[in-house]
Amino acid sequence: MTGDTAPAYDVAIIGGGPAGLSAAVELKRLGVASVVVIEREREAGGIPRHCGHYPFGMREFSRVLRGPDYAARLVERALRVGVEIRTRVSVTSLKPGPQIDVSSPDGLATIRARRVLVATGVREKTRAARLIGGTKPSGVLSTGALQGLVYLDGLKPFSRPVILGTELVSFSALLTCRHAGIKPVAMIEPNARITAWRASRLLPGALGVPLMLGASITRIEGRAQVEAVEVADRSGRTSRIEADGVIVTGQFLPEASLLRDSHLAVDSMSGGPCVDQFFRLSDPAYFAAGNLLRPVETAGWCWAEGRAAARMIAGSLAGTLPEPTPRAGLALMGDALKYVVPQRLVAASGAPRTLQVRVRRPARGTLSVVVSGQNLWSQRIDALPERRILIPLDRLPIDLNGPVHIVFAEDKA
Repeated sequence: MTGDTAPAYDVAIIGGGPAGLSAAVELKRLGVASVVVIEREREAGGIPRHCGHYPFGMREFSRVLRGPDYAARLVERALRVGVEIRTRVSVTSLKPGPQIDVSSPDGLATIRARRVLVATGVREKTRAARLIGGTKPSGVLSTGALQGLVYLDGLKPFSRPVILGTELVSFSALLTCRHAGIKPVAMIEPNARITAWRASRLLPGALGVPLMLGASITRIEGRAQVEAVEVADRSGRTSRIEADGVIVTGQFLPEASLLRDSHLAVDSMSGGPCVDQFFRLSDPAYFAAGNLLRPVETAGWCWAEGRAAARMIAGSLAGTLPEPTPRAGLALMGDALKYVVPQRLVAASGAPRTLQVRVRRPARGTLSVVVSGQNLWSQRIDALPERRILIPLDRLPIDLNGPVHIVFAEDKA
């Protein structure tokens, strides 16, 4: 791809993870002639390529697989049905048309397609974004960076790190350390309980890693390499833990930098694109699926979501989707609510979608959907951050003409 080369495809997919690859396979199954997957890494497969542990693949392949094996199967399946996969290609801009500008070892190029699916996934929140003070030695890594060094490059970046966070990905980091012969000296969580399922807390104990709840890393010490971290509990008391690394896990953010520099609307609450229930963005030639929509879901969920988005894209190509003009916006009421996806609804039936709501802190109470003053749906919830809460769209009337309020009434303490 060089110079003015502008290949034309029916669908171009940005991101070769579970969502993008499953969408590509489904599009080919539905008869879409030309589908290309654009992947910036040297191999497609997404985050599972970096996860050399179980379990992946039960929903997709009816067996339990390690991450790299799962990713390889996704790629093999896509190639087998005729999907073109272009690796080491970075998208630099998204334009109306749709038109995608890219950069690769061959130079700059433009790719044109009838429809584009953006499936660029998520990234972990950095140390700087968490406002952790101290010096800036080497040995401070995200889970993704750690897994890349261990599983892809065969390196051991440190021996005695601390792990910050207790989301599912944090326990993935713990397993990666075990695989590499790395012995974490502590697992640190600012909240009073772990974010992942309660049973997960058995893993650090089984591996001999102390779990510190209600504690935060306030400083990182060291010159060339991490030497220690300062930890503060909720009362403000501090202690010093000697360590040679820090694994900063979780607090995912959608990888939406391409969207922010484009003509496409971004939702300020989720950090991902604004979409309707058909996965369409503000420019209806663009669609989105996977963890770009909201941080963060499992590989299996993203795989299923990619297939669902592919069916909507095929419908768009065939001219069977309803007009993209939104008939109703979604408004969140209650400070515990973090975001809702999709953010826009069009007046149509038949979309196999739900509304997904997340909370920003532990919350217990009643969640309701209110349209024109009428309560159409309610459910008791006892939710933690990173837990999906699903609201069935079939409970909403298809002739919406006003805002839909998602209302959370929290129990009084």
